[in-house]
Amino acid sequence: MRCPFCGNHDTQVKDSRPTEDSAAIRRRRYCPACASRFTTFERVQLRDLMVVKRDGTKTPFDRDKLLSSIRISLRKRPVEEDQIERIVSSIQRQLETSGETEINSKAIGEKVMDVLLELDKVAYVRFASVYKDFREAKDFEDFVENLGTNNQ
Repeated sequence: MRCPFCGNHDTQVKDSRPTEDSAAIRRRRYCPACASRFTTFERVQLRDLMVVKRDGTKTPFDRDKLLSSIRISLRKRPVEEDQIERIVSSIQRQLETSGETEINSKAIGEKVMDVLLELDKVAYVRFASVYKDFREAKDFEDFVENLGTNNQ
């Protein structure tokens, strides 16, 4: 594993343990060249997934992109980082075990929306504003109004 600080290719594993949900192995590493420490995660990948975008283009599934979009939605919300990791791992596992190798981006967005609706309404609206491509304030108003009537 290459050191992210100095680029040295000879790093040492100092500690390995499973993550809380046992979906990955967390490794603490040490670089003897610059004396830095860093963490890596090793995850099982069941199959290579391709995401089919709205315009029909296909790109490889990117776990980090999913993680980033959920983190942005949950920024400054009372949700711990390990909970976000578990959400992303769960969604990824659902996609990998679906039997499909090509997943529509809409299906991924709907899975995220379902999780965020249960977890945090503010994050749900934030994610929806990008996912549903809100163009003006009225779009927000309509969405939030429907959210209120659907939960009563």
